[in-house]
Amino acid sequence: MNKFLVLCTGNSCRSQMAHGYLQFFAGDAAQIYSAGIETHGVNPRAIKVMAEDHIDISGHTSNNVNEYAAIDFDAIITVCDNANEACPYFPGKVVRFHYNFPDPAKAAGTEEDILNEFRKVRNMIKAYTADFALRFIDKK
Repeated sequence: MNKFLVLCTGNSCRSQMAHGYLQFFAGDAAQIYSAGIETHGVNPRAIKVMAEDHIDISGHTSNNVNEYAAIDFDAIITVCDNANEACPYFPGKVVRFHYNFPDPAKAAGTEEDILNEFRKVRNMIKAYTADFALRFIDKK
C-alpha cells in the first residue's frame, strides 16, 4: 500500500485539505498523512469549507514532519514553497511533488471574503488531488 505525505508550513489549511481529499480519492488504497514544518492547529475555516464539500477533517490533528521520520513514504507532496524549501530528507525511493497553493489563512476582508478565498483554494486542491489520485494511486 502506498504511503503519501502532504507537507505545508503549519499543517493547518492547505495540507489538511489535501489530506482530506487524497484520503477520499484513495479510499483504502493508500495511507495519507499530513504534516507541517511547524504546527499551527487545524484552521476552523478549513474544516468549514471542507464540510461544505462533504469531507470531514474535524478529527485531523496538526503534526510536525519530524513525527513521521521513520515512515517509508512513496511520495511527498509539498503544497507551499516554504515547505518545499524546508522539507527534510527522507531516505529511500521517495518521489517529491510540489505545487504552491495560495495561503487562504492570509486572506483579508469580511468573513465571507475570507471564506471565499478558502473555497477557491479548496477547489484548486480538490482538482490537484483528484488528478494525483488518478495518476499515482493504484486501486487494485
